[in-house]
Amino acid sequence: MPATEAFTRRIVGLETEYGITCTSQDGSRRLGPDEIARYLFRPVVERHSSSNVFLPNASRLYLDVGAHPEYATAECDNLMQLLEADRAGDMIFDDLAQRAERALLEDRIGGKVYLFRNNIDSAGNSYGCHENYLVGRNVVLKNLGNKILPFLITRQLICGAGTIARSGQGYRGGWVVSQRADHVWEGVSSATTRARPMINTRDEPHADSERFRRMHVIVGDSNMAEPTTALKVGSMMLVLEMVEAGFDYPDLQLRNPSAHVRDIARDQTGQTLLERTDGSTITALEVQQQFCGAAQRWLAERPEAGTPNKLLEQVLDLWQRMLTAIETQDFSAVDREIDWVIKRNLLQRYQDKLGVELTDPKLAQIDLTYHDIRPGRGLFPVLESKGLIHRWTDPADVTAARTTAPQSTRAKLRGRFLTRAGEVGAPVTVDWVNLKVDRPEPTTVALEDPFATADERVEQLLAYMEDNRESYVAE
Repeated sequence: MPATEAFTRRIVGLETEYGITCTSQDGSRRLGPDEIARYLFRPVVERHSSSNVFLPNASRLYLDVGAHPEYATAECDNLMQLLEADRAGDMIFDDLAQRAERALLEDRIGGKVYLFRNNIDSAGNSYGCHENYLVGRNVVLKNLGNKILPFLITRQLICGAGTIARSGQGYRGGWVVSQRADHVWEGVSSATTRARPMINTRDEPHADSERFRRMHVIVGDSNMAEPTTALKVGSMMLVLEMVEAGFDYPDLQLRNPSAHVRDIARDQTGQTLLERTDGSTITALEVQQQFCGAAQRWLAERPEAGTPNKLLEQVLDLWQRMLTAIETQDFSAVDREIDWVIKRNLLQRYQDKLGVELTDPKLAQIDLTYHDIRPGRGLFPVLESKGLIHRWTDPADVTAARTTAPQSTRAKLRGRFLTRAGEVGAPVTVDWVNLKVDRPEPTTVALEDPFATADERVEQLLAYMEDNRESYVAE
């Protein structure tokens, strides 16, 4: 990779866990999460004999702990590419949900299957939307994490999904800008569920371990609006670029960052005071303003590689408008782009219409329905279809991303391999790095360079499957 691209061309990916439920026509629950998850994954298991598979678009589809369907995008090196791959996951899972509904009818059970792109269920259990950023092996994740924690704990102000605050089975009332904030307790840790840190330091690069690390961020919300996802990931990319390039970014070390994350979530004015290690204080909004200002200076110098600077200018414009909205408390300039603003406005309109408190169960249902991914049924898809929520992707490109892998990363090779295997019926085993043809003689290729889009060894694997096509058909 040319030196000018060292800090700007970056592999990124999103992992999204979905909430799942099934109800009968009268709205009563019919099947538990484990049962309906089996219906959801039945076509996947029938075809692959597993509920953990890679698809021809090079993404990973699987059933996570707690009966949560999960979709991990293929490796992307462009923010728009990531948005397309991410939206494709919703379409793939909605197709499976509709097939599950048909299977339920055939089994004389019936019911509607709901998939929610959110982070909490009615009992207060949390599940995640994880971000992955490739960084250099020379980076010490704990040190890097501590440097950017001030940015991460305040980032929820600009890209949270928002929700009515919950506690166990009951509602405390109150509005929070982030669904995830109440469920993270540490800053940087190797744990994922026991302590739920904001950054997971487990050394699992899914690439050449002598060159790369993977920064696994698990504090972010699941977002519905594409501009919000773009701001969440794009702002993080800019901050990482500044840190790795040694650019003059804000040094705002906090005394106890994780102690502030829940307070920030409850104050949409951004005026939560944060204690710095030198004893001074700074508001959450000021932290974001300083990082945004540094990102503006960095973008003026940033080499053109990876995500185009023009696209990052859109990210920066939205970032600046959102910070102005928080400062003035006039959100009209972002009310079609930022999830928590869109949803809060929606709930306020229903509050006024129904004359109820925020704790009313009707509003909790609206809160949840915003995250229903089914077109024509979920509140978000309906609002977006009416032009009331902006989108950044072209629907045709999202449709293409359902079956086509990103073409500028290693995902291209995985996608070609899986597509050919499906065409000839070859038994294969795949993970993020390895491509293996199981028969007649097990043959494996390890792809340790996530930026590689061509590899003669993969061409030989494709030819090997073609040469043995007849034996696969005979089986």
